[in-house]
Amino acid sequence: QVQLVESGGGLVQAGGSLRLSCAASGFIFSANAMAWYRQAPGKQRDLVAIINSGGNTRYVVSAKGRFTISRDNAKNTVYLQMNSLKPEDTAVYYCKALVSYGYWGQGTQVTVSS
Repeated sequence: QVQLVESGGGLVQAGGSLRLSCAASGFIFSANAMAWYRQAPGKQRDLVAIINSGGNTRYVVSAKGRFTISRDNAKNTVYLQMNSLKPEDTAVYYCKALVSYGYWGQGTQVTVSS
């Protein structure tokens, strides 16, 4: 079955960096697009970035220039490098496998203090 395990979240000061990882299994990772989403308290879950099987990437406006999504097909892992973090980036971050109807990981908390 499809499994996605996120890691790398934590508490960081504004201006700092974190790298999130999402280890995937149960499907042909290299053939599928992957995405990162985030959900702040009391808000809906929103897309942050997508990377397709060919490595092409797209970002939401708030992430452009600060976040980088990447993938390592040999490790079945997708990453989100987050730089210049702001308090408004505080959220639970989820990776999603764009397979069939979509599969979600359990999420990892990112807290940015001012």
